[in-house]
Amino acid sequence: MLKAVIDTNQFVSSLISKQGPSAQLIDRWREQKFILVTSPEIMAEIQRVLEYPHIAKKYKLTKSVIQSLMILIEHEAVVIPKPTIVHVIKDDPDDDKFLGCALAAKAEYIVSGDQHLLSLGSYESISIVTVKDFLLKCR
Repeated sequence: MLKAVIDTNQFVSSLISKQGPSAQLIDRWREQKFILVTSPEIMAEIQRVLEYPHIAKKYKLTKSVIQSLMILIEHEAVVIPKPTIVHVIKDDPDDDKFLGCALAAKAEYIVSGDQHLLSLGSYESISIVTVKDFLLKCR
C-alpha cells in the first residue's frame, strides 16, 4: 500500500472545504486507500495552525473539531518519532520536516500545495505531488 506524508495545508483545507480535494484526500486515508505517515513535529504544526484565532474563528473550528482530527491522526497514522534531519529547502527550512519524515518512513509520496516542496518534484525516491495528482493514484 502507498505511504504518504501530507503537509499541513492539506489538513487545514480539508476542514475548511468539506467537499474539496483535501477533504477527499482525508476520506481516502480513512478508507485505507493509503497509509498516512506523520511525525510529532508535523502534528504540532497542524494543531497550531488550526488553533490560530483568525483561522479557528473564520471557519468555526471548535476545540472539539480540532481535537477530533488530532486524535484521529495520532491513532490511525504511522507516527515517526524521530524523522531524518535534512537541510534541503533553503527558502523555507521549516518544510524540511516533511522531507525528513517521508525519508525516515520510506514513503513514496509527499502531498502538498506548498510551492517550496512542489518545486522539488521529488526528493530521493519520494514523489512530491499535488492533492489532485495523488487522488488519481489512490483510488
